Amino acid sequence: MTGFAGCPGCDSGDTAWVITATALVMIMTPALGFFYGGLVRRKNLVATIVQCLMIFSVVSLVWALWGYSITFGPAYHGFIGTLYNVGLLHVGVMNNQPLAPTIPALLYFAFQLKFAAITPALIIGAFAGRVRMKGLLIFIVLWTTLIYAPIAMWIWNPGGWLHQLGVIDFAGGLVVHTSAGVSAVAAALVIGRGKEFGKEARPNNVPYVILGTAILWFGWFGFNAGSALAANGVAVTALVNTNLAAAAAGVSWMLVDWVGKGRPSAVGMAVGAVCGLAAVTPASGFVNPSAAILIGLVAGILSNFVSRWRARSRLDDSLDVFACHGAGGMWGTLATGLFATATVNSAVSGGGLVYGHTHLLLVQLLGIAVVASFAFVGSYVLLRVINWFTPLRASPADEDAGLDITEFGESAYDPSGGPAPPAPVSGG
Repeated sequence: MTGFAGCPGCDSGDTAWVITATALVMIMTPALGFFYGGLVRRKNLVATIVQCLMIFSVVSLVWALWGYSITFGPAYHGFIGTLYNVGLLHVGVMNNQPLAPTIPALLYFAFQLKFAAITPALIIGAFAGRVRMKGLLIFIVLWTTLIYAPIAMWIWNPGGWLHQLGVIDFAGGLVVHTSAGVSAVAAALVIGRGKEFGKEARPNNVPYVILGTAILWFGWFGFNAGSALAANGVAVTALVNTNLAAAAAGVSWMLVDWVGKGRPSAVGMAVGAVCGLAAVTPASGFVNPSAAILIGLVAGILSNFVSRWRARSRLDDSLDVFACHGAGGMWGTLATGLFATATVNSAVSGGGLVYGHTHLLLVQLLGIAVVASFAFVGSYVLLRVINWFTPLRASPADEDAGLDITEFGESAYDPSGGPAPPAPVSGG
């Protein structure tokens, strides 16, 4: 139905779907907390989960006050939005955003907020158990403002310079996963290797990892299918593609482990499914289901081998954020340049390489190069500057005791249910 009270140009069906999708994307933040929390050592479980929720809260405020405006406000020379919508000025239920003409502008803000909030939360997996909360929160505010918002503006704002060149990213392969994945590498380099680097780190709670994966998978239907911003055929295709790619990547990762290690891994299959979800994100609304299966199969194998390479290196990306999100997001962006077709989405001009067109593949490669370079260098500089003013790295004593106790005074597995023991005094 077109038009309803308070929003004459809105469609009630589209609005209902995007409200649902917004809620689905929100649940991905605690899901990520459980996914990461199950992978870390038990002394960092509470800290890992609550970091995700604190990031969500902080970014919610940043996005409302200025983040949304500098991302989706009127473009200034193709590089940043203006302050026209600062503090949600001119954003309400009675007006529309040109990018989503059939839903209220305030709903578009809310939907995009969930993307802005989960993206920096992905980065914390690179330094799990070794970062101070104060420095982390400063980084999150600056990273959202100076890294995420410009990248999202360049690609998703019609006035953005990469958008005008023809770069396409349906739901965040570049904006979310590539930017977070390469920023995680920068963070791992600045913060440094953990004291227990090189020792076998077994997940403290495998069911949490599987639960987190299942809820992420569920929420990802809103992440990708919701990015159609309407209840239409593109949303249906994106939903189906999301499921198929995740399944294919989970299976391909499992088979690589089975062949290489002699048995499958429950955690491996879960991580593989998340890699497939990350990889199909930029392509989900632009490719057909057979291409989505291929994207997932390659993602599971590629991310598995990148993870193995990282394990042999000196880089302490603790939870393989780059292998999953960086490599997966880049592959999915490249695959969009190969398999995108106008038969799925009329927004695709010409199509990908397999349909005889080279332009899209070339601009997708440009998008990867620009986003990866900007996010890595920008994150590295931000972290170095922050570290001059307040130490990012937890002290050796805090790292030994675990951030649950030293940062929050709480424990995930306190059998007494009583007060936590006093935290050790931080050094430096």
